[in-house]
Amino acid sequence: MSLSKETEVIFDAQRGVDYDSANPPLYASSTFHQKVLGGDAKYDYARSGNPNRALLEEKLAALEGGDYAFAYASGIAAISAVLLTLNAGDHVILPDDVYGGTFRLTEQILTRFNIQFTTVDTTRLQEIEEAIQSNTKLVYIETPSNPLFKITDIKGVSRITQQHELLLAVDNTFMTPLGQSPLALGADIVVHSATKFLGGHSDIIAGAAITNNKAVADALYLLQNGTGTALSAHDCWTLAQHLKTLSVRFNQSVENAQKVYDFLSQREEIAEVYYPGNDKLHLSQAKHGGAVLGLRLKDESKAQAFVDALTLPLVSVSLGGVETILSHPATMSHAAVPKEVREARNITFGLFRLSVGLENADELIADLNYALKEAFNESTHQQTETEHFSR
Repeated sequence: MSLSKETEVIFDAQRGVDYDSANPPLYASSTFHQKVLGGDAKYDYARSGNPNRALLEEKLAALEGGDYAFAYASGIAAISAVLLTLNAGDHVILPDDVYGGTFRLTEQILTRFNIQFTTVDTTRLQEIEEAIQSNTKLVYIETPSNPLFKITDIKGVSRITQQHELLLAVDNTFMTPLGQSPLALGADIVVHSATKFLGGHSDIIAGAAITNNKAVADALYLLQNGTGTALSAHDCWTLAQHLKTLSVRFNQSVENAQKVYDFLSQREEIAEVYYPGNDKLHLSQAKHGGAVLGLRLKDESKAQAFVDALTLPLVSVSLGGVETILSHPATMSHAAVPKEVREARNITFGLFRLSVGLENADELIADLNYALKEAFNESTHQQTETEHFSR
């Protein structure tokens, strides 16, 4: 019987075979008994493989519709592994507003190994085509992008990469496998910061890479095992447990995000709201607008006052938790990007990214409303008493 993604992450085929417990055991072991000297044991050393990681990777592959999945110690470790499948002298095409951690990785680390990078506006397919060189091996995209929510045509890029015999990798962290399926749209590799929606509780750091390409899978495993970047058994066990509630968590966040967007889009204090749910291209390749949006204050000098007046959101890096998380890209996710580059890419001080959580949407909107009024000096003490919930 073919299972839906929602059922796949809950059902455990090993239950009743290897164990009878509702949840799989945690194998807190660095090494495993070898019955036959020189034999082909399934597990020997936990860095090379262990039952908890095997179960998690099986679930991750099923979610993305892939044949192979690899769990890493962080999202950037997964991205590093994908890029390190390349050789010295190879060339990669990246988005011009790529995540700040990826920017730092490519600009300050991987260039030491003579891997070359070109950034383009990947929403313009012609720019990708024009950036291809004789040594280009990979096109890497984020869609929606972080933090400006630019949408790249996955199928369109796939046609280009297939024509030129290149690989296409897609960061699917924002949309999750429940909202968007890059492999089905022609991508060769999907990466996730599993810290975000897949984990969903802001309690672990994890990453994942999924592919249908056997050669890529072999290279990814070599890096996972040979560089020691695999996710620990305990974190694999935790992430597998969290995946069971991914559907209800993500769907509720998506519903709340739509309500928050409707509110923010009407506010005079907001210069612009970035929300993929209004983009026709995005909706042609994804099920909905997701649960993350961006907002830009009209008066950027009010940014700190806006933050100071908020109660409910966690003001922090990261996203995808059960709690709403407000991030400030210029000083957080993209702080590693030089200021002149950030500003040229419109990542300015008044830009915020809002990952909408599971709180009551009306209460979250009331808090945002209060903070905007306070920051822009429009509220009075009486209004504060009547409009804002008790702290």
